[in-house]
Amino acid sequence: MSPHTQSAPLLNVDHLRVEFATRRGVLRAVDDVSFSVQPGEILGLVGESGAGKSLTGMSIIGLLDPPGRVVGGDIELEGDRISGLTPDAMRRIRGSKIGAIFQDPLTSLNPLYTVGRQLIETMRVHLPITQAEARHRAIELLREVGLPAPDKRIDHYPHQFSGGMRQRVVIALALCANPRLIIADEPTTALDVSVQAQIIQLLKRLCRDHGTGIILVTHDMGVIAEAADRVAVMYAGRIVEIGPVADVIHAPKHPYTIGLMGAIPKIGQRDGRLTQIDGSMPRLNALPPGCAFNPRCHLVTDRCRQTPPPLASVGRSQAACWVAAKEVHVNVQ
Repeated sequence: MSPHTQSAPLLNVDHLRVEFATRRGVLRAVDDVSFSVQPGEILGLVGESGAGKSLTGMSIIGLLDPPGRVVGGDIELEGDRISGLTPDAMRRIRGSKIGAIFQDPLTSLNPLYTVGRQLIETMRVHLPITQAEARHRAIELLREVGLPAPDKRIDHYPHQFSGGMRQRVVIALALCANPRLIIADEPTTALDVSVQAQIIQLLKRLCRDHGTGIILVTHDMGVIAEAADRVAVMYAGRIVEIGPVADVIHAPKHPYTIGLMGAIPKIGQRDGRLTQIDGSMPRLNALPPGCAFNPRCHLVTDRCRQTPPPLASVGRSQAACWVAAKEVHVNVQ
């Protein structure tokens, strides 16, 4: 049993639905998504562009851009319902209980203010501390995220930092009010591989030392394999498979996940071709009946074309697949 499964969930997402009203009609971008995150756990959300993973993260943190809106489901943080709160109430929770790390640190930092001022102002909004206490804590946070000479760099502006250092500042900003949950949306995509590894180790240490829960949104299975405890694979707005990261990577159950894992090159593998998933993900306004993956699936049956499969337990994972439910799956070593 995972060490994260014994306590009450930090976050519980139950039947979340997100829709966009457009001139062509209503598009359901996130459809009936449910999962939980335990204290100190990293849950990876993976999928192709347009699968709904970033929208799921934005829904939790209350930053969905119009015309997108949550039309169904519940989101609970530490047992309290946070879906449906007013923008002001959500803003208070967003700083104090939920932090955010985005792909491009320049969009999260104000270029006109020193990083110290941004950290100090955020802390003083959410915590009952003095200016001097906030500055001291800001220096300690910058030291914790691995910024060299934090007592000097605190008075520098964002443009004076490299991309990797800016991302560390953004992580410090996300942490400065001691949030219980962090939504990290592609936090390593713009960074080189060595800096990626450092940021992943930093996120893992935060979970271990502070009991922070993290939702790691990415399309990079290498990052998931290195960082996550569990992984949820999304396709066309739904979770098609969720389970412990080792199970999903080495023994995937859903045909889409099997294709994803088969498309990853293996070190030392010289012969044979990589798996290819034919076709592309359907547009939200042209989803096929039944399972959304059925036009691309080599195991498709008549039932797949007619009825959407629910998530069902298959081993230690859950998969939304009529075929996987019969335990017909391919092992990927």
